[in-house]
Amino acid sequence: MSAQARPRKLVVAGLVMRGDQILVTQRTAEQPMPLKWEFPGGKMEAGEGPEEALMRELHEELGVEVEVGKIYEALAHSYPAFDLLMLVYPCRIVGGGQPELREVADMAWVKPVEMRQYDILEADAPLVERLIEEGGAAPGFPAGV
Repeated sequence: MSAQARPRKLVVAGLVMRGDQILVTQRTAEQPMPLKWEFPGGKMEAGEGPEEALMRELHEELGVEVEVGKIYEALAHSYPAFDLLMLVYPCRIVGGGQPELREVADMAWVKPVEMRQYDILEADAPLVERLIEEGGAAPGFPAGV
């Protein structure tokens, strides 16, 4: 076979909950897939576990410390230039911090059904539908936490 292997990216994403709302963030105009909305997170660095990477990414992007729950979903998506594997974890903000725009263009707390109004990344779309079907409660933390 002469086909070249496609690049693969392993990323982590957080379902940051506040009551019945989930935090979504908007990519900056300078990032690939600019101004699309997504669940916050990012790439794992060498030597990091997924939970550690997610805690680091949420601190870098939003300035918050989080507690990470048990894995909720693993999603695979093929973009034109690469294949993506995304590990998704429920998260809750600890220490009383509030998210701030550090490495994102915008953010919003939304109910799952409201996410359909946002231009969500293709890889995140199946997760939006699952959250809507399940009533918005991600396992890993009690509802309303």
